Amino acid sequence: MNGIIALIVLVLDILAIIDCIKSGMDTGKKVLWILLILILPVVGLILYYLLGKKKA
Repeated sequence: MNGIIALIVLVLDILAIIDCIKSGMDTGKKVLWILLILILPVVGLILYYLLGKKKA
């Protein structure tokens, strides 16, 4: 069960990183969001979709 949850989080993180790369944000902001998603996978993912996408 834990493996399935980890796989879902991994897929969602990859989708968030791809979305971040394709967005119109500045390069510096993209790098910071990607680092946040990689360092804190669940929290970074949630914060990106709540805060980061609004500004893109």
